[in-house]
Amino acid sequence: MPEIVQIPAIAPLESLQLSDELNGQLGSNRVRGAYAQISARTDTAAVAAWLARFVDTRTTFDSYRKESERLLLWSTAEMGKPLSSLTHEDLLIYQRFLADPQPAERWVMKPGRKWARQDPAWRPFAGPLSATSQRQAVIILNAMFSWLVSAGYLAGNPLSLSRQRQRKAKPRVTRFLDDQLWQEVKSTIAEMQGETEREREHSARVRWLFSLLYLCGLRISEVIENNMGAFFCRRDAMGTERWWLEVTGKGNKLRLVPATSELMRELAAYRLSNALPPQPLAGEETPLLLPIGGKQRSLTRSAVHLIVKEVFTRSAQRIQSRGEEFEGLANRVAEASAHWLRHTSGSRMANSMDLRHVRDNLGHSSIATTNTYLHAEDDLRHQETEAKHKLGW
Repeated sequence: MPEIVQIPAIAPLESLQLSDELNGQLGSNRVRGAYAQISARTDTAAVAAWLARFVDTRTTFDSYRKESERLLLWSTAEMGKPLSSLTHEDLLIYQRFLADPQPAERWVMKPGRKWARQDPAWRPFAGPLSATSQRQAVIILNAMFSWLVSAGYLAGNPLSLSRQRQRKAKPRVTRFLDDQLWQEVKSTIAEMQGETEREREHSARVRWLFSLLYLCGLRISEVIENNMGAFFCRRDAMGTERWWLEVTGKGNKLRLVPATSELMRELAAYRLSNALPPQPLAGEETPLLLPIGGKQRSLTRSAVHLIVKEVFTRSAQRIQSRGEEFEGLANRVAEASAHWLRHTSGSRMANSMDLRHVRDNLGHSSIATTNTYLHAEDDLRHQETEAKHKLGW
């Protein structure tokens, strides 16, 4: 009789305990010989070595850990084999699994809250993955397998046979809010006045967050990782005062975002609602977004995402209440996420501004150095952003 392999419990990567049969020491795709460039002897250690390259970029690390963790758990718990024994055919089965992780009680989080990684109720999935998320998972795993081959840990990449010529990019971004939906979202926020002090503080925070995301085109990670001391003011050659926001963004790259007079009014209102002076001081460490109660600490990415999602959900409910003929519009805004606001911002700017200015505002090109001195073309970018990119509360 074949040996029965003990199925491991579903647990986060850092807590996962695997038997000798499943930990990869005997993986059929392992390199045999003295070619290894890493000291890992098990699959979990090899994956950890790959992830170690991304620890300085938290968003990337979390995303890559999530995908490698899911595959490792599926391989051992569903297929009964180590990750280093997976074949091309296995990976085709896994891609179908991503679209519907079953059994749900083993793989999918219970709804209603986000469970901590060490909680027994933690699961690696929040639900089925969209087609876009499935493709992103395969891209990440292909990069992981390729690196493990280069590191001399695996003999081959089982995903390389699935690689196809990339389809041409779509001619336009589709995940953004059109004028009608954007107005609906703004109306939802305008109605969030609140009766209690806590509700009023929350509504002020929501308005400031959406102002920041739209007028500056920031990513959620940039909201939580930067502070108000990054605002600064200078006079241009004509003596006009212009405010700027220095953002440390994706890949630790710095960029300067024009802080328009509209944004600075929203900042002053938000600061006053938190008993702060209207204008920030140089070097001030107050986070761009504060928790309720005025504590001087940053919110988590998930907390900010929940704030944004709440607004979209409320907007969808408002639209849905008008009748069945509005269901499509309601579903559209219900699908939206925080990153849709960045696309919405970029789309609005691209319709009326020099694309080079849009590129620099959104940080789509790297900036090697940020100096206190700003060139004339930077002032022109600020002037055009000021004139043509407005929120209009």
